[in-house]
Amino acid sequence: MKTMPRLVAGILFAAMGWGLIALAADPLKPVVLPAPQMDKGRPLMQALKDRQSRRDINPDKKLALQELSNLLWAACGINRPDSGKRTAPTASNRQEIDVYVSTAEGLFLYEAKGHQLAPVLQEDVRKAAGKQALVQTAPAVLIFVVDEERMGNRSESDKAFYAATDTGFVSQNVYLYCASEGLATVVIGMVDKPALAAKMKLRPEQKVVLTQPVGYPAK
Repeated sequence: MKTMPRLVAGILFAAMGWGLIALAADPLKPVVLPAPQMDKGRPLMQALKDRQSRRDINPDKKLALQELSNLLWAACGINRPDSGKRTAPTASNRQEIDVYVSTAEGLFLYEAKGHQLAPVLQEDVRKAAGKQALVQTAPAVLIFVVDEERMGNRSESDKAFYAATDTGFVSQNVYLYCASEGLATVVIGMVDKPALAAKMKLRPEQKVVLTQPVGYPAK
């Protein structure tokens, strides 16, 4: 299959639906996400009231591409285009937290600039993303990775502190979006992080912090 321009590929993926990105024999391609829907969402206080950890994720219903677009923008998308700043804060605006998306089709990196998914691996790494069975079958598993190279000349203890804190901001944005839109999600701490990092082929400066499966509720 000839390589398609990025925009054409994104339109095709949207038409096919998330979860039918490419035939197994074809290499993964960038996925241009549709613009996030800024007119969606429930009032903040209602979302906070309904925020909860839910493990009843339906493994058979894929996330719609528009839903995934909204979710990732809420997590850490650019909300001030003039400065490139995000919906989630980071210490000194280092933006050191990357969000990877693992699906049955492969592993992608969310690129906030351009609002797209960059292909990383044509391999299902969900089995390494958590020891709980629900992680391995969730339609999408978000993997939060800190890139310590972006954190500057900080002590190891400070790097660990800011990595955990800044990941928490992103994760809570995911929780609130899910509460607003009726999705199920839960943070997973039971992860063999070195094994997952090896599976993802991360650099030594990159470390897995948490994973967070997301999907439609089973009931």
